[in-house]
Amino acid sequence: MLHMGKGLMTLAPMHSDRLITSGPALGGVLTLLFSCMDLKNTLLDKTHYLLYYLTCAMNPRMLITVNEDLSWRPVTVRVGQAVETVGQAGKPKTITGFQTHTTPVLIS
Repeated sequence: MLHMGKGLMTLAPMHSDRLITSGPALGGVLTLLFSCMDLKNTLLDKTHYLLYYLTCAMNPRMLITVNEDLSWRPVTVRVGQAVETVGQAGKPKTITGFQTHTTPVLIS
């Protein structure tokens, strides 16, 4: 939850540019929403552990590279997304818009 507040993690039950829905992630979010219907008897009472159901839907938004000794190692990476798919039939090519950064980097 701390890293989500800093913007380093996000809650998203969707994958692959919102084309695929993760069942466990969606179930975790719905479990928490359902338990919020009666806050006084669930989350604010003895079942505060229901917040752990959110971990199924958490995804990192950061990229950090480390070496064998687990110390940071700066690496040049490209961050971006596919803009358009063009090309002949059977040979699609993707035009991308990307920027080059050095790790650690925040992925949007």
